[in-house]
Amino acid sequence: MAKEIPDLVAEARTGTGKGAARQARRNGKVPGIVYGDHKDPVAVQFDFNQLLTKLRAGRFMSTLWNLKLDGQDDVRVICRGVQKDVVKDLPTHIDFMRLRRTSKVNLFIHVEFINHEKAPGLKRGGTLVTVRPEVELNVTAGDIPESIVVDLEGHEIGDSIHIGDVKLPAGATPTTDRNFVIANIAAPSALVSEENEGGSDETAADADAELPETEEEAAEE
Repeated sequence: MAKEIPDLVAEARTGTGKGAARQARRNGKVPGIVYGDHKDPVAVQFDFNQLLTKLRAGRFMSTLWNLKLDGQDDVRVICRGVQKDVVKDLPTHIDFMRLRRTSKVNLFIHVEFINHEKAPGLKRGGTLVTVRPEVELNVTAGDIPESIVVDLEGHEIGDSIHIGDVKLPAGATPTTDRNFVIANIAAPSALVSEENEGGSDETAADADAELPETEEEAAEE
């Protein structure tokens, strides 16, 4: 299933240059530009508060957006630059690049885990530790997966699940060649505690066995 692309609402901006940009900011807007795909650049502006909320939510520059502009067809864009006030750290200008449906783009894709009930390690009380709830993949703009699916069936306590163990959606590839860990199944704390205690007792017993039991035995040795 293709991932739903979030909307980003923009308004057409009249005029370009520093003067027009300052006027937009005085009106509570963030000026921007949309370029690429062999088309003329379009000057736009965004509601300051709405844009700031999306920026602070994270992953803004690695999210594919469906740009909505009155009087024009929706277009898929990705952010290619955010200029900020050096003192207030607030957005003052933003750049977007148009993408075709066949364009390749790096995006963070959600990781979904299935078959918890078929994982022996979890049935024994182990805990699924998620190392990467999202994975950065190189995907086609027109076919972004909703998630990547990790099957837990058969996994035991101590198992680590790497990106190489996962069947990725068609056309999607990791952005790094490293076979990184996505999750692992950790032992329950009670089991870890028992093993540690058992190890201590055995060590102590071994140490006692090496010592003579009485002073007479020591003297005989």
